[in-house]
Amino acid sequence: MEYTKKNYKKAPLKAVHFRVLLAIILGQIACGYALGISGTALTQAQEYIKINDSWVGLIGAGSLIGLMGSALMGRIADQFGRRKMLMVDMYLFSLFSALQLVTTNLFLLFILRFLIGLMIAIDYTVGNSLLVEWLPTKESGKRQSQLIVYWTIGFILSYIAGITISGFGSHNWQIILTSSLVPGLIAGIFRSVSKLPASPSWLASQGKNKKAQKLIQKHIGKRWGLPLRLLRAKPANNISWTILFTKRYRRRTLVGGLFYACQAFAFFGISIFLPILLENMGMENSDLSGVIYNGCMLIGVLVGSWLFKRISRRAFLIGTFLFSAAALIAMLIGPSSFGFQIGIFALFAIILSSGLTLDYPYPTELFDIKVRATGVGTCITISRIGAASGTFLLPVLTNLGGAPLAMLVCTIVLIVGGLICLFWAPETSPKFI
Repeated sequence: MEYTKKNYKKAPLKAVHFRVLLAIILGQIACGYALGISGTALTQAQEYIKINDSWVGLIGAGSLIGLMGSALMGRIADQFGRRKMLMVDMYLFSLFSALQLVTTNLFLLFILRFLIGLMIAIDYTVGNSLLVEWLPTKESGKRQSQLIVYWTIGFILSYIAGITISGFGSHNWQIILTSSLVPGLIAGIFRSVSKLPASPSWLASQGKNKKAQKLIQKHIGKRWGLPLRLLRAKPANNISWTILFTKRYRRRTLVGGLFYACQAFAFFGISIFLPILLENMGMENSDLSGVIYNGCMLIGVLVGSWLFKRISRRAFLIGTFLFSAAALIAMLIGPSSFGFQIGIFALFAIILSSGLTLDYPYPTELFDIKVRATGVGTCITISRIGAASGTFLLPVLTNLGGAPLAMLVCTIVLIVGGLICLFWAPETSPKFI
């Protein structure tokens, strides 16, 4: 009997697509907020509790270290599905955020930041996989590249909250840290109310074709169904991490992880501890300078979203690395006037943050469905080594050699990232393959 169902990945956008997209967007805002809030909170904490540069860096990097669990979260999602993990992670995220209010113990704060990072890892890996497995193929890359805009909004909101929350005395920095529970609860409640659907593609990969077909027809319509290639595919065996380092996937795994790590080293190191860096650079009115920098980050991701479908992935990656490195070099060797420094710093923010629009779609495009969550999770795990290193080292480097030393190290890492992409990064854009 001839199979008459049309591929659900070619269906027009329906309510279910927007429901899944909004659920992931709200998670991205919460994740961006939680990662950004630690810098301003810890800067204030130094006024009330004894905390050295190493602990500032370690607690600031705690969530990023937790994100190293992305590979584990991706593996669990490839074995047990996406939906259930996304239904609980934001509630746990909110609980761990709230617990920051009741302790000043540095080790416990680090553990809580680590656990928050682990919940963010679920949203990064599992949320991205669910989104790409529901969205129509022609919409997937564009919508994924726009996720970073919402993440950046969350990150900027955390900076604004950090400089405006006041009046709580010695507990003010704890209130700032705890405030991440608000976007977390909003995301969790929406997912509960909207009843996130499971992934049809994942169900099919587990041999549950009938269940997948019913899900598609319930949400998209009777004439839509699984593509023939998924219907005919054998159920996936348990995926081992070692497959990502076989000849078929090795280059993609390393490029996906290393480009992300080099980018994250500079971005998180500078952005999370922006108040410390701006103060050390001697910039007048560091709060205003921070708002300008964060505003330029938002401009950057909007520019990146516009560029995403217009230039090749390779050119985009290489350009953002090398041009952002050039901007930092200009800051190091250029005049020390406030106007020049903040102007180049703003340009740096625009260039580097425009490259963030590749962080979600590019790793996803590197892997096929049977290893997608595991592959993306592994790339994120590798990248968080860079992010955590940058966040831990920036206050230490700034204390040792001032802002110039911190920026010099970031420049070297960005150049290394550009060279990795120049020699190894595969082109994944359908338009330029």
